[in-house]
Amino acid sequence: MADQYTCETPGCNAPASLQCPTCIKIGIKGSFFCTQECFKGSWKSHKIIHSLARGESTDGKTEENNEYTPWPSYKFSGVLRPFPKSAKRTVPAHIERPDYADHPNGYSLSEMSVKKSSQIKVLDDEEIEGMHVSCKLGREVLDEAARVCDVGVTTDEIDRIVHEACIERECYPSPLNYYEFPKSCCTSVNEVICHGIPDMRPLKDGDICNVDITVFHRGFHGDLNETFFVGNVSQKHKKLVQVTYECLSKAIELVKPGEKYREIGNVIQKHAHAHGYSVVRSYCGHGIHRLFHTAPNVPHYAKNKAIGVMKPGHCFTIEPMISEGTWRDETWPDDWTAVTADGLWSAQFEQTLLVNETGCEILTRRRNATGLPHFMDNL
Repeated sequence: MADQYTCETPGCNAPASLQCPTCIKIGIKGSFFCTQECFKGSWKSHKIIHSLARGESTDGKTEENNEYTPWPSYKFSGVLRPFPKSAKRTVPAHIERPDYADHPNGYSLSEMSVKKSSQIKVLDDEEIEGMHVSCKLGREVLDEAARVCDVGVTTDEIDRIVHEACIERECYPSPLNYYEFPKSCCTSVNEVICHGIPDMRPLKDGDICNVDITVFHRGFHGDLNETFFVGNVSQKHKKLVQVTYECLSKAIELVKPGEKYREIGNVIQKHAHAHGYSVVRSYCGHGIHRLFHTAPNVPHYAKNKAIGVMKPGHCFTIEPMISEGTWRDETWPDDWTAVTADGLWSAQFEQTLLVNETGCEILTRRRNATGLPHFMDNL
């Protein structure tokens, strides 16, 4: 990957090569600025990450009460707090874009036109090949994120890596401007269930962090995510991540022609409940191909009323979100970040699947010897 960086100063986005010397000293990756003037101008907000990375308080304040308080009256369910965010990243004009990329409200008119339809598209050979390519590229991008997801790294830095990896592969990062989502991937830490917005909070030793990637390449979206261990994760949170992955694996084993979509939730909930966990109900798997989200709707909880029977050529995601405590969720005032209502932690895994004549193909599988997710490398 080319070492090209943009200035961390909000709204600047100029090419940058000047790195914060304190960040270099304590091992925080990224933190580039274009000039000394930008560096000095950002110092008050930037220096917070030094104390956080060292595990210190910031002028007597903790992460639970950092000096960035965009919603002073909001009652958080857990200890995680929002941090400042960098400016929205840009995509070169030569890269093909989905219809919502330049819409002022991020609306996908193509999705809206079929929103009320439950008809599931059967992909032809050309469309299947398009999905193979986009999903392979999406996997490569997630593997780049896995490489840098570590203690002291900000989720904004992960977003930068993801964004640049997409551009290098001539992909548009599908989340960017989708219904005004401001970043190129979702980073969901600890009690964040999904749709976390990357920001300047450095990851801490013991965190878990889900990185959700979707790329749009030559007309097709490829979607996947994994939850990563950050440093030394407790055994109870390792178990949560392990069981969440098992929930996805068991659901994938069910996928074959003639199976009802509603059965997926029965398999996932049975396994999650056996270990004392709950299944988030507000967010589901979905059909995907030329559209980011479309039929079928794939709930992950039991006794759901999902419509449809699997057929060869159907392409969709399964992406269970499994929580330590309640299945209920809340949304931060940013209108995106979904968190557990009790502040306990949640994990998620996702794959894009193609139904074939005998079962299914995992289009976004990890292309190593085992095909297992990254967290299992550290068990």
